[in-house]
Amino acid sequence: MAAHLSRADNETDLTTTHEINANLNNARHLFKISAAEPQQFDGGNLRGATEDNFPVLSGQNGSVYLVRLEVGGIREPHWHPTAWELNYVVSGSAKWTILGTHLDGSYTNDVFEAGQGDLVFAPQGFFHYFENARTDMPLDVLIIFNTSAREGSDDIGIKAALNAIPRDVLATTLGIPTSALDTVPTDITPVVITKRR
Repeated sequence: MAAHLSRADNETDLTTTHEINANLNNARHLFKISAAEPQQFDGGNLRGATEDNFPVLSGQNGSVYLVRLEVGGIREPHWHPTAWELNYVVSGSAKWTILGTHLDGSYTNDVFEAGQGDLVFAPQGFFHYFENARTDMPLDVLIIFNTSAREGSDDIGIKAALNAIPRDVLATTLGIPTSALDTVPTDITPVVITKRR
């Protein structure tokens, strides 16, 4: 009788699990991020869940992105004025650089590598970027933001930042001749993801 009850309980659990799985496919709290339409870039792609395509996030100050960097792929150096980000390395290995200030006014530049299963936190306003550290496989990183803004809407990239500064001021700041900046692109379109040349 105990064996019969265990079997019946298992059958009930299987039915319940099946019903739950069937309902999750249509649930408003489920977003299949790996199946979302990717934004394609030279060095990889970006899939996002925001309040625009995942309405349950509306008013929640949250968004999630799945970034894939191909071999040689680089996420443009940037910072987020109004958001922090928490990065989970799904697969591969990422080389990170995070630059921020501290109470003593000095700059702290953290350079490190994060592997599968690691978490990396980039504080709000800190300049940062990451790149695929491997030469034999892609890098997949899941990024959680504490903002509902779409990626790119709360993002100031290095290319735009350089172009916001007059060339003579930038050259003076860097201690180089203005002519050294002649090949810096003048458009301010975001790079988002690029690839080593």
